[in-house]
Amino acid sequence: MPEIELSSGPIDYQDTGGAGPVLVFGHGLPMNETQWRKVVPLLDGYRCVLPTLPLGGHRRPMNPDADLSHRGVARLLGEFIERLGLDDVTLVLNDWGGGQFLVSEEQGRRVARLVLVACEAFDNFPPGPAKAAAAVCRVPGGVRLLTRLMRVPAFRHNRNGYGGMSLRGIPDEIMDDWFAPATRSRAIRRDFAKFATSAPNRKTLLAWSERLRDFDRPVLVVWATEDRLMPREHGPRLAELYPKGRLVEIADSSTLVPEDQPGQLAEVLTDFLVETGADPVRRTG
Repeated sequence: MPEIELSSGPIDYQDTGGAGPVLVFGHGLPMNETQWRKVVPLLDGYRCVLPTLPLGGHRRPMNPDADLSHRGVARLLGEFIERLGLDDVTLVLNDWGGGQFLVSEEQGRRVARLVLVACEAFDNFPPGPAKAAAAVCRVPGGVRLLTRLMRVPAFRHNRNGYGGMSLRGIPDEIMDDWFAPATRSRAIRRDFAKFATSAPNRKTLLAWSERLRDFDRPVLVVWATEDRLMPREHGPRLAELYPKGRLVEIADSSTLVPEDQPGQLAEVLTDFLVETGADPVRRTG
């Protein structure tokens, strides 16, 4: 897997390559690029770039002084896009919504479109059921405790936690992969805790959200009708927040729409891309 050294440390990533329009995918805590494993193969004609962000599932630790706050990681995502020389990017986020704050930064000029799929928004950082886990991460040794608890099936599959993020269920081998780095590395547990405890207060979050109104490029908001983490009313609110926002709701799905409804998600994403001038490049020969 390719890797690039950024100002805060190393980032590995997948890149399908090709001459098609560039889609950059963000993931949740402590996930990685496999969150999109069912969707990317359905996006023929697009160049899909999937960085493993330092949200706890990253494989190599960041520098000790790295800014792993929500805005810090958003800026790191912007640096990643710049360093790879990517332009006219469609940024696609699911679960973690902090990446949308990139469009309020100078680096956001490279983002031509934004796709927000059942993600944190407004004052929902972290989502209600995840607040207890964030509190555990504030305690010394808390992340280590969390990784141990995630080995217990009753805890792992609890509907008020990760078990509630997918109606279909996240395969154990995928979840094992997400938690493996923090299980084996103290430095990655440090990074995990830095990010998990970085959400600012409600007033600050809402102020950041108001700044998003200045993003005047196309935005697709995709919301899951049976989501236990992201409030149903946040979907239309987000679509109304952006001057060129539109909303699509997907039924029979929880937060991880790429897990529950990958085909439908790929379809609405492709329709949005084509309608906004990002036609796929079909291979010839």
